[in-house]
Amino acid sequence: MTDDNKNAYQTDAEENAAANEAAAAEGGAEATADIDPIELLKAENADLKDKFLRLAAEMDNLRRRTEREIKDAKTYSTAGFARDMLSVSDNLRRAIEAIPEEVRAAGEAGFMALVEGVEMTERAMLGALERHGVKKLDPAGQKFDPHFHQAMFEVPNAEIPAGTVIQVVQDGYIIGDRVLRPAMVGVSKGGPKVDVQNGTTETTT
Repeated sequence: MTDDNKNAYQTDAEENAAANEAAAAEGGAEATADIDPIELLKAENADLKDKFLRLAAEMDNLRRRTEREIKDAKTYSTAGFARDMLSVSDNLRRAIEAIPEEVRAAGEAGFMALVEGVEMTERAMLGALERHGVKKLDPAGQKFDPHFHQAMFEVPNAEIPAGTVIQVVQDGYIIGDRVLRPAMVGVSKGGPKVDVQNGTTETTT
């Protein structure tokens, strides 16, 4: 192939390539021209709206979770301290109950002042705990609930529905909606069973 033929071949190839590129560009321009700009804007708007709604939902969940964590921190941050104070209150109560009735009846001024001081200290301590969300459970006469009570023994009693708390050995307490310390109780057995759904009793055999 001569140099002239080579040059002609190269020129034709370049012209064909240029023509193809021009055709492709023209086709792309025609395709772009076929897209409705309003529809394009609607699609972009819908995409942005979806992203915004997702972000708003995430922020709302974060806000609620943060508020819940702050509330829990305020409510339960003193749980460990309150539990320790209950032990102190228990000891005060044991000290009061250890005083013989005859000694109380004697009514010596100095000794009775000491007893009253211990009782006032116990009441003040329990009052302070209650102001911080600690509440005393009162399970006597209620149906035994393992979430709030700890059964220490059973007492046969055919006249009381089985599973009823008939004696409180140690007071239980809650803080917020959580158990700080379960109540230690004695539970009846042998009596009629309670039908929880109908609220009726059924005698055991």
